[in-house]
Amino acid sequence: MDTVVNEYRERGFSVIPIKPDKKPYIKWAQFQKKKPTEKELAGWFSKWPDAQIGIVTGAVSGVCAVDIDDMAAMPAVEGFLSDSVLYPTATTPRGGQHIYFKSPGLSSKTGFMPGVDYRDNGGYIIAPPSRNKKGCYEWMPDLGLENELSELPERAQALIQNCSLRGGNTVSKGSVDICVDIENKIFTLGRRDNDLFEYANSLVKSGMPATKIYKLLEYLINSWGEKPDSKWINEKIQSALKRKNSRENSLASDVKQWVMSTECPFMSTDVHKELGIYSRKDQKNIIEILRRLCDEKLLERGKRHGEYKRRLTETEVIDFINVSEDYFNIKWPLNIERYVKTMSKNIIVVAGCSNSGKTAFLLNTAFLNMNSLPVTYFSSEMGAHELQSRLIPFKIPLKNWNVNFLERCSNFPDVIQPDGLNIIDFLEVHDEFYKIGGFIKDIYDRLNKGVCIIALQKNPDKDFGLGGQRSIEKSRLYLAMDPGKIKIVKAKNWRTHENPNGLKTDFKLLSGCKFVNNQNGSDFKWIKD
Repeated sequence: MDTVVNEYRERGFSVIPIKPDKKPYIKWAQFQKKKPTEKELAGWFSKWPDAQIGIVTGAVSGVCAVDIDDMAAMPAVEGFLSDSVLYPTATTPRGGQHIYFKSPGLSSKTGFMPGVDYRDNGGYIIAPPSRNKKGCYEWMPDLGLENELSELPERAQALIQNCSLRGGNTVSKGSVDICVDIENKIFTLGRRDNDLFEYANSLVKSGMPATKIYKLLEYLINSWGEKPDSKWINEKIQSALKRKNSRENSLASDVKQWVMSTECPFMSTDVHKELGIYSRKDQKNIIEILRRLCDEKLLERGKRHGEYKRRLTETEVIDFINVSEDYFNIKWPLNIERYVKTMSKNIIVVAGCSNSGKTAFLLNTAFLNMNSLPVTYFSSEMGAHELQSRLIPFKIPLKNWNVNFLERCSNFPDVIQPDGLNIIDFLEVHDEFYKIGGFIKDIYDRLNKGVCIIALQKNPDKDFGLGGQRSIEKSRLYLAMDPGKIKIVKAKNWRTHENPNGLKTDFKLLSGCKFVNNQNGSDFKWIKD
């Protein structure tokens, strides 16, 4: 417990010891304005080793919490939470939740919504891993304080400030209580349609039956003196249901596509991060989707909780006897062939930031190999005039370019030459970067004896292109380019006993096509940091 207490202290929280009855062991008013010293904390938790950890909320700690005692209120709380934010959330021994935010400096308020309290100035919250007779306080998976505290949503602040027995109406229907702020914010004239749909959408996502949602919306409309229109209410509910079904189907498709593009074991949290899934509801759905994929024998569970791996059942006999090792004796710019070998059916990735010289590197590769290998160059950006302008500086007749230049920006597996040198300049992905691994695998599956060099965009001073680790899995050589610099990030086939992984060199690019070292020579010095 001492370790956790110190971690909270180091985060800047004012920490106090709490009795089993949820009251402080000490007079704690002073610690609403100042933080206890390390010595004070050590003394308290030595004297009361079973004390629960209390975090004083408000300005002193910079944190506040929405304290949900009755989970029937969760759909109403989700009405002011964003689906795109990971809020640090702890479960309580009684089955409730504490959702943590940055403190806006409001006063604590008990029952600002039925079954929901607010802890800020003048309050405190019991934090994990505190334990009492009923059980433990625990951080929800992936929703601990490793996630940055977010601002308390404006709608929640309005409810806390304005919603009371005098200033608002507490509506109770079925198993849900919602505080309706008629005076100021929610359900005011001009925004009732949107607000009702948002609540219908939240309630549908919570799993509430449509009949109960109907009764709640009907009651809300009655509360401001209008006669409910049953057709209009049903349309709102059906629209919310369609949105939910469409989202779930899309989510299942995205999850399946991602997991089927990776051959490495992965955690369920990796799926959240790669797909950008931050909604607690969607994260729970992902667990169900992964379970179904296990039932379909497409996945199997790993050794750790939450770990999965794709079942690889397809096999192909490798004819290692009747194959020439040097079938693809590729020449590279900057003398890379001194350090690495390129074999048949290899994927090479060249990840470069803007204006790093990717196209010049790829055109040089085509130039160096066009008279010994069949070369196909796919360009996603250059038209005929621009391509001509890039080729002229090589100072050979244009008709001597023995390269099949094609314009292409997608569906590369359909046109890959299985036994040739394929160069893709470049693989365009503008969103859903997790799909890059699948795109590269599809290209790999089309190769026979051939090789494919794939250019990707990357951020400056990063080793990996867009798609991160997904882009490196199938590659046998992975190069990272920044202006004037190139690095061998991954090389599986070494030319000598020297490990080329991590080697880098500087270069200058002359006339948009000629690579020289900083002394204007052609010999490049590759070194490791």
